[in-house]
Amino acid sequence: MDLRQIKTFMAVAQSRNFTRAAEALCLAQPAVSISVAKLEEELGLTLFNRQGRQVSLTAEGETFLRHAQRIFADLSNAEREMSELRELSCGEVRVGIPPMMSSYYFPRVIHAFRAAYPKLQLSVMGEGAGRIQQLIRGGEIDLGVIAGSRIPEGLEARCFLREEVVACVPVDHPFARRDSIRLEELWSEPLILFKQGYYMREWIDSLLRDLPRRPTVVFETNLFSLVRSLIREGVGLSTLLRMVVADEPQVAAVSFSPPLYLDLHIAWKSDGYLSRANQAFRDFLIHRIESYT
Repeated sequence: MDLRQIKTFMAVAQSRNFTRAAEALCLAQPAVSISVAKLEEELGLTLFNRQGRQVSLTAEGETFLRHAQRIFADLSNAEREMSELRELSCGEVRVGIPPMMSSYYFPRVIHAFRAAYPKLQLSVMGEGAGRIQQLIRGGEIDLGVIAGSRIPEGLEARCFLREEVVACVPVDHPFARRDSIRLEELWSEPLILFKQGYYMREWIDSLLRDLPRRPTVVFETNLFSLVRSLIREGVGLSTLLRMVVADEPQVAAVSFSPPLYLDLHIAWKSDGYLSRANQAFRDFLIHRIESYT
């Protein structure tokens, strides 16, 4: 028994006709008949009921067809995986990264990934965490960075970074001389917040629900660089990841008491197909857990 015999058997089983099977395989009809006869002889079973030009599968033929389909499905998967191994020299990674992360943590990651896989194409889309989840589910991107402790339904994810969330204040603000502040103290100040749809805003809103008073929000924006500038100018205070103000001398980062941390995950569609190129980026990111400078 060889693969050509099995392929010929499957063609006859599909067309239920030796002549049409021969045409589909670009073979002479006698060659198809001989191949099937030899297969039946090797198996010691009759696979087809032959009635004139029309044929039908016997019970044994139905059983063998299921095995034949699995054999060729496994072969197809093997060929695809081998092709993907080769494609690490020409594949594409499509990843969604929130703007705050793409400006601070990910430039070094991308640079190192490009050095390790110089022939892979890396396409980065900057969106908020909620939008990134939608893009992954819709197949518009393959991977995305999401935040929080709960993984949304339909996605799989691995944590690659835990970052402290800090109160950000001008360096001449009284809080700047403190080692830590309570959440209630920050809420008593004028605040600059991200717009709805960004995880940091949703996270802040969830914390606000547990406090007795509502804060005074003086400005809303989805531009984290503008948030830093407004803090520096004394317009209001805000919360950001510590990495965002690490290089900002005019903005002080003050820990909360107790300290607050945000878990960042690389996520992908749970029932989707993840190419070898995307797997390479995901694994590279997970294994590169480190602090930034």
